[in-house]
Amino acid sequence: MYYDAEVVKRVTSRRRAVVGVLLAYRVPCTAHDPIASMRVLLQRVSRAEVRVGTRVTGRIDRGLLLLVGLTHTDGEAELHWMAEKIIGLRVFSDKDDKMNLSLAEVGGALLVVSQFTLYGDAAKGRRPSYIDAARPETALPLYERFLHLLRERGPRVESGEFGAMMDVELVNDGPVTLWLER
Repeated sequence: MYYDAEVVKRVTSRRRAVVGVLLAYRVPCTAHDPIASMRVLLQRVSRAEVRVGTRVTGRIDRGLLLLVGLTHTDGEAELHWMAEKIIGLRVFSDKDDKMNLSLAEVGGALLVVSQFTLYGDAAKGRRPSYIDAARPETALPLYERFLHLLRERGPRVESGEFGAMMDVELVNDGPVTLWLER
């Protein structure tokens, strides 16, 4: 993925970050890019469940577990892109044991769990910094909108409870794990 140099200048100046010398018109985006947006850790599962205390808030059989992290710059465009990407990903095996089938084609479900710690930065010190994670008042409406966009696209969507301490139990299928960023 690449960012236009002009976008990098605008975003970083808004965040009062220092941008080094831009050597090319297009600047590569890496997994640790400070201006990167929405993050999803996707795991193909044969079953998954999330609990708050003893109460089950979401449970699926075959499908995808999504750990979702949101940052300050996320908006409608990132949410739409991510929802489309997840629904269309061909990560389930066909009859020839090749990953050619999407969630809809296998009748799978989604379990979505908010996970601000995806923005943990442990580069310095021993305690991670979460400064790049969106604050709850920003993240909650984005998370709810993301759930709505996923539900609009057809699969059964279960979820954790935003901001709660949760126990997530899963059985990885494969394992297949993808890191998605937009």
